[in-house]
Amino acid sequence: MRILDRSVYVGPSLYARFPVIRLELDLGALEAWPTGRLGAPFVDALAKALPGLAQHGCSYREPGGFYRRMREDEGTWLGHVLEHVAIELQNIAGEEVTFGKTRSAGAPGVYTVVYEYEQRDEGIAAGELGLRLISSLLPEALRAADAVPEGWSWPEARDEFIRFAQRRALGPSTAALVSAAEKRGIPWLRLNDQSLVQLGHGKYQQRIQATVTGRTPHIAVELASDKEETNKILATLGLPVPKQELVQSEGQAVRAAQRIGFPVVTKPYNGNHGRGISIRLTTDAEVAAGYLVAREHSRSVIVETFLEGDDHRLLVVNGELVAATRRTPGHVTGDGTRTVAELIEIVNQDPRRGVGHEKVLTRLELDAQAQKMLERVNMTATSVPAEGEVVYLRSTANLSTGGTATDVTDVIHPDNREMAERAVRAIGLDVGGVDFLSKNITESYRKIGGGICEVNAAPGFRMHVAPSEGTPRDVASPVIGMLFPPGAASRVPIAAITGTNGKTTTSRMLAHILKMAGFTPGLTTTDGVYIDGQRTVAGDMTGPVSARMVLADPQIDIAVLETARGGLLRAGMGVNEVNVAGVLNVQADHLGLKGIDTLEQLAEVKRIVVEVATDCAVLNADDPLVLRMSGYTEAKSICYVTVNPQHALVREHIRAGGRACALEAGVNGQMIALYDRGGHIPLVWTHLIPATLEGRAMHNVQNAMFAAAMAFSLGIKLDAIRQGLRTFDSTFFQAPGRMNVFNEHPFKVLFDYGHNAHAVAAMADLAGRLDVTGRRIVVLAGPGDRRDEDLVAIANAVAGRFDHYVCRRDDNLRNRAPDEVPRIQAEALKAAGVSASAISVIPDEQEALNAALAMGQPGDLLLVFADALVRSWKQITKFKPAGTHAAASAHGNGASEASVGLGEFPSMSAPGAVFTGDIGAPAIGLEGLIRDERGVRLAPEVED
Repeated sequence: MRILDRSVYVGPSLYARFPVIRLELDLGALEAWPTGRLGAPFVDALAKALPGLAQHGCSYREPGGFYRRMREDEGTWLGHVLEHVAIELQNIAGEEVTFGKTRSAGAPGVYTVVYEYEQRDEGIAAGELGLRLISSLLPEALRAADAVPEGWSWPEARDEFIRFAQRRALGPSTAALVSAAEKRGIPWLRLNDQSLVQLGHGKYQQRIQATVTGRTPHIAVELASDKEETNKILATLGLPVPKQELVQSEGQAVRAAQRIGFPVVTKPYNGNHGRGISIRLTTDAEVAAGYLVAREHSRSVIVETFLEGDDHRLLVVNGELVAATRRTPGHVTGDGTRTVAELIEIVNQDPRRGVGHEKVLTRLELDAQAQKMLERVNMTATSVPAEGEVVYLRSTANLSTGGTATDVTDVIHPDNREMAERAVRAIGLDVGGVDFLSKNITESYRKIGGGICEVNAAPGFRMHVAPSEGTPRDVASPVIGMLFPPGAASRVPIAAITGTNGKTTTSRMLAHILKMAGFTPGLTTTDGVYIDGQRTVAGDMTGPVSARMVLADPQIDIAVLETARGGLLRAGMGVNEVNVAGVLNVQADHLGLKGIDTLEQLAEVKRIVVEVATDCAVLNADDPLVLRMSGYTEAKSICYVTVNPQHALVREHIRAGGRACALEAGVNGQMIALYDRGGHIPLVWTHLIPATLEGRAMHNVQNAMFAAAMAFSLGIKLDAIRQGLRTFDSTFFQAPGRMNVFNEHPFKVLFDYGHNAHAVAAMADLAGRLDVTGRRIVVLAGPGDRRDEDLVAIANAVAGRFDHYVCRRDDNLRNRAPDEVPRIQAEALKAAGVSASAISVIPDEQEALNAALAMGQPGDLLLVFADALVRSWKQITKFKPAGTHAAASAHGNGASEASVGLGEFPSMSAPGAVFTGDIGAPAIGLEGLIRDERGVRLAPEVED
């Protein structure tokens, strides 16, 4: 039994709308050993190891259902068992996860095991430990030799897993704040492996680290950490504080105690969590020993008056006391028969006690500190305390050392409440905890005394949200209310765009419209992350990591997320919901990869963005697979996009008051029109959109329609949408590899990244629509990881439409032979009726492009499908047709001024073509439409 593959989904995926882990598990020979055959010994041993499995309902949906399933005649298979074990392991570590499902993966004995997780590393470890636990319970004859290490112990492995999980989990205080934010609908992102969390998106974000907020003054934290200075400030205001002195040696500590008067307390100058504190010291020797204990945690030590009374934590948020708790140090109570060690074991059986912060209370430990406390009362671990005798195992009342907490918020005296609020305001904290000693919190300190031991920055919330006794207090909500007052924004609008083709162009169009409307958009695309139009990270950034990167940026106020198939299959979406989702099309591409073999399966993947849309789903009504997605969205509205003005379904949708974007014929050409709530809104003529090449590039007409529909659904004004579409063009600078035009050679070049049959056909169609007086030449390729039939389909998409075909391959062979892809496509072209004399097979991309450029004659059109975009665009812009040197020299200084010095391409030396660092005169445009396409204008975007 082994794990073949693992995927960790951080957000909505094919399997769930929340984070899950998917394991591909091979049972091997254990396929023949379901739990029914393994029998009671296995089931009973598993039940003993994980008693909590008794609460799993499984398909019976009631406690005990999973045990019932395992004990049936056939039982269930071990992949299903692993699912439940992984969930329960996380449960015992303190996580509330419940979801799981296991299905056959097709091959005999191979299963897809999916289970929910809260923390990534913990979830992965739960699967691995679960596999080891199950293996350890199998009969030895069925157990793989390396499945269980020698000397492995389940109890030790369980406790180590719990500690491992807690080191990575959000602390109880941070978790309480995150929970309160979720109840308010405020999104959050974890920014590190500790407790640094961003609440809200973009410019609306606030940050917390445990209970320190982004608004907590640094000087206030410094003051709270300086116990001596805090004592002085509070004393100056007349607040009750003990006498204290700061010392740096044992002798100074003893003399300070003598001046202050016994009994005294020694504690670290800047300690926390009760570490290094010694109380009720009555002799010089005890003070000296206490000094050494405190010195382990701080270079300086405080000696102060010991105050009688119970330890109370008073929590103040935004100037108001929100909770008060009495804390009692960890202890046992004698029964006259059991030893201290036995009493500790009984206390630890309380289901509320766990390891560290795993549960409400922490287990008592019989460690060195406990032994020291026992020595003070002349006891050992084997002593038998009298009935009712309280034996303390800690000198401080911190919950993290086994203490208990009792809520006293409702009974605290008003004077004590006011005192705590004044103390926290005096230090300057927005969230502060006052440690106050009082014999009776219901009586005023003015009457019975008491004193403030310290004021804490980043006070813990666990004792308040889950006290041992008394009423739990929601102390996190006041903090969230302080950071996000009622009505304050916390989310930025999010648009997600997916589809086989057109995603990048549409995403860029939409971001451009939003910028023209006055927003600061964050954009993720296949070539990088853009903040307000500036690329901040290069590379394919269409997955969940880039989505979170954009939403964490404090500058943005709206986000456009290009969402690709690969990211969805690899890790899911980076957000739980989006405002507007758009699906452009579903076409054959990447089939045969990652278990996606059919268009229907591919549509199911891309449908995820529609399923998480809240406001509007924008769908291509002309694509049947996309149209069916309308039945899977919970968005408030659906907007259909169609280039068919006779579309029956869209017509009925419009008549019912629905939203749509349609292409309509008019006297002046074709008009993009919007429909909404019975209204008809003519938006813009397609020939006025530069990216459509006077409406001839129909794929970009459709992209523009989607951008317009999504912008409208985001609430953008019509004039801003029109302005955005009219000012967005398809230059390499604005949309690299997306229908770029270079018009400075005697022939024209169309440059595109199309790499599937649908995209290639769209560009071939455009090439046929353009007025060309010479020949049409195409440089063709296909990714090596596509199926042979996909490569053939790409070739068929251009067959018969061009005068000459140059077949090449990408630099990345993707496990193909060096000339395999161009040979497949060349044969496909021949089979489609293309003459062999019209086909050139030149595998290397640079050499193929060089040869095609050299073929170009005045009036020709060269369509280039490129893979290495920047390199190929440089090659096109730097190319010098034969016979142009003299003309270029005649320009004199003009030619040298145009030089950008991008370097030579010495390997590209086809006859009749030379490469220099000069670029010719400015372009006058393709039929006057494309302007300023000079390579020199693109230099800032190009890197060598």
